[in-house]
Amino acid sequence: MNETIKTILNRRSIRAYKQEQMKDEDLQIILKAGLYAPSAMNQQSWHFTVVQNKETIQKINQTVRGHFLKSGNARFEEMAKSENFNVFYNAPTLIIVSGDEKAIAPQCDCALAMGNMFLAAASIGIGSCWIHALTQLSNTEEGNTLLSSLGIPQGNKVFASGVFGYSVAEAPTAAPRKENTVNIIS
Repeated sequence: MNETIKTILNRRSIRAYKQEQMKDEDLQIILKAGLYAPSAMNQQSWHFTVVQNKETIQKINQTVRGHFLKSGNARFEEMAKSENFNVFYNAPTLIIVSGDEKAIAPQCDCALAMGNMFLAAASIGIGSCWIHALTQLSNTEEGNTLLSSLGIPQGNKVFASGVFGYSVAEAPTAAPRKENTVNIIS
């Protein structure tokens, strides 16, 4: 089996991180992989915002917590009440992928870019995890103010975000794959 397929099959979401920041050259490799993702009609509608400042990550975490507490979703509200609430699992790097809302398929473009970044990270020994919570922030005034302060371009919406860093423990084993999810029509 080739290394690309091994990386795809072995990559897992990591939910506990060391505080050690990844090397800048590793970050650049991850970002480059995102830039080379496929996109609808090659529009490359994405914009990547990298946050490595602990105070800024904590500020975003608190904004998400406030959103969860007012969400009307019992599970989110319960999570947000936790004294140790950290939607980013204490990871040292957050990458937000926003896309031009006027593009053909910005949600798909951004998700593909994030997928490439996850695989690139796994291939060089860096853990990652999809963080969906940020996609909800643009639905609130406070969230939009925060996203704007991070330099997310006007007219862009957050479609993907993920955390990156070195895992505290070994990657978890894969959950069993669901059956009957493929049809082949010959």
